[in-house]
Amino acid sequence: MASIPLLAALLGAGPGDDGRWHAGQYSFSDELGGFRILAASGAGSRSDPVRLKQELYSASAVVLVIRSGGDVPRYAFDERSGGFLFIEIETLNASNLPWVEFEFELQELRGISSVYGDGLSFDQRNIVARHTGSSAFATHDRKFEPHDRILFQAGTVDAGDFVTFRLLITDLTPKPLFYLVQDPRIPAS
Repeated sequence: MASIPLLAALLGAGPGDDGRWHAGQYSFSDELGGFRILAASGAGSRSDPVRLKQELYSASAVVLVIRSGGDVPRYAFDERSGGFLFIEIETLNASNLPWVEFEFELQELRGISSVYGDGLSFDQRNIVARHTGSSAFATHDRKFEPHDRILFQAGTVDAGDFVTFRLLITDLTPKPLFYLVQDPRIPAS
């Protein structure tokens, strides 16, 4: 059975030597803890989104670290010129608690909410969020100022179940590093 890990490494099915998962022009890391990335694939385009599979161990916020793997042109205005990341995040609720909402927040600087001038958003230029959705939550609410957040609602993800989120992250003045805060919400007691 020693050949299976070797085969997975040769096919790029695991993290790179730097501990990061590479897909498209980005790398993804669970280095800040609370969850584990299981797989990453895809180019990050509309037709071939990055598919990230992960499991969250708590009902507290965790931070996905995202790094650009190369130069992304500044002031990109369409997905062909860079600065666009179409991503599907399949998440296992391994927290032993049900989730009744789930929020994502973008941060260019860790711990500081993204602002309009940093160019990072959940496709803020488009009023209709055509590339945003979830397999378990029927609605979502995007908030842009003074932060970039999406709150998924009207659904439940029980412990042991998977949920998939579809997001479009745009970064018109890209930096080589940004953060995606993932915050599952449990029922109030």
